[in-house]
Amino acid sequence: MKTRSIRYSLRSCGLGWLLVAGTERGVCFARFGEREAELEQRLKDVFSFAPLERTESGAVADWAATIADYVDARSDSAEVPLDVSGSRFEERVWRALREIPAGETRSYSDVARRIGSPGASRAVGRACAENPVAVVIPCHRVIEKSGALGGYGGGVSRKRALLEREVLE
Repeated sequence: MKTRSIRYSLRSCGLGWLLVAGTERGVCFARFGEREAELEQRLKDVFSFAPLERTESGAVADWAATIADYVDARSDSAEVPLDVSGSRFEERVWRALREIPAGETRSYSDVARRIGSPGASRAVGRACAENPVAVVIPCHRVIEKSGALGGYGGGVSRKRALLEREVLE
């Protein structure tokens, strides 16, 4: 089996640095961070099996621009093609997350009920943590039942900023 190469683009946005990586099929990784080097190392850790190439042109750079424009409120959509896979459970959770409208939130238990696994709130949280494409699969829209924000791979301050940006649209 041939290993697919992964191209990536880094850009600064209102939430810090954004790294977006993709294959010929679509985005496979999107993360926020404080430093370019930290994001590049995370990408290398996740895709240690694949050749990586940084680019500032082509489809991946365009996808990064689309996501950054959404984050910076220059666009109403972060729609990009995806090339992600997870367990069947994770994929069910990720589909449910994409159905949550911008500006709205759901609790982990709401999502668990939505996918037909009402006792799986913690597993929903784990699936959110394993989400490889921040913002595009909007795990930032999932909060604790109490209304507290809960965790977020990009940091709670970024989660708060994303939710505030969506409410103000």
